[in-house]
Amino acid sequence: MKKYLFLAILSVFALQSCEDDIDWVPDDYNTGDKVEALTPPSGDYEGDQSFKIVAYYSESRNPDSIDVKKYKMITHLNYAFLYPNADGSLKELGNPDRFKQVMETARANGIKTAISLAGSEGVYSALASNPGYRTKFVGNIVNFVLRNNLDGVDLDWEYPRANKANNITYTALVKELSDSLHVWHKFLSVAVTPAVYAGSVRDGITEESIQHVDFFNIMMYDGIGWDSEDPGQHSSYRMAEESLNIWINEKGLPKSKAVIGIPAYGKNSSNSALTYRDLLWKGANPSEDSFVVNGTTYYYNGVETVKRKAALAQTQANGLMVWEFYQDANGQHSLLKAINDKLGRPY
Repeated sequence: MKKYLFLAILSVFALQSCEDDIDWVPDDYNTGDKVEALTPPSGDYEGDQSFKIVAYYSESRNPDSIDVKKYKMITHLNYAFLYPNADGSLKELGNPDRFKQVMETARANGIKTAISLAGSEGVYSALASNPGYRTKFVGNIVNFVLRNNLDGVDLDWEYPRANKANNITYTALVKELSDSLHVWHKFLSVAVTPAVYAGSVRDGITEESIQHVDFFNIMMYDGIGWDSEDPGQHSSYRMAEESLNIWINEKGLPKSKAVIGIPAYGKNSSNSALTYRDLLWKGANPSEDSFVVNGTTYYYNGVETVKRKAALAQTQANGLMVWEFYQDANGQHSLLKAINDKLGRPY
């Protein structure tokens, strides 16, 4: 009898143990359906050498306010922004549904898609200088790209500074990120200073780091007062020429990696901005480069200046970039349309 009682007690404990085990099964437990692991594509990575027209899309904008025809006028779309933490983890996107909508529209129009990484100088300095955080960050970025079926990553660290040893840590970061992305045949671009001002920011990006990046979106704007011949203009044609000269002839950037940045906004002497589309709505002439709003002059790039920069890019660089997709006007006065018209590119 004791034997049978002992066996009965064991059976109760066994049943209770099974119930406890079931309580610990996670909600997403795999019940047997086979999940294929991703494997890198075969063959060596070959960077895209074609002429690029890059647009950034700001998450704050309503995608429905952008004429879908403009997607045909670009080759790359960078979704801005995804933000890292100092330990290499990533913050959540502010509007994941908007991200999905914009990326799907871009892919439907044959556009290469990327996530643009922004964040404070302090955050990037911290994660880039710590090998563990740096590797964690790279792994998280690659996972994000693969999970969302993107074509690449754009790094917008503003700015690595040589006087903070970022010239060393920036190189380490882009090398590790580039190597990891290229395994999956994904590209790495970076947004960089126009380099027209001497100092630690210009020196923060070394010739060694250049070899690891596929192309450079050079932010040739926000330079109020730089051009002595046109001091109110924050993005003159002369600035674009000088910026290219410094990047290619002094910093060793190959022409094939140089992308000329163009602003789709104007600025006044107080550094306040109005979008190009808003300036036109207020009455600005799309063929000119300045307009007075309530007694204040805003300087912008009109279609004629943009066409000159497109011609410069065609001969001295390998692409153009616009900040930002929404800020450009829809319709016949679009700066992206002016670029495509000058290049003779069908859209």
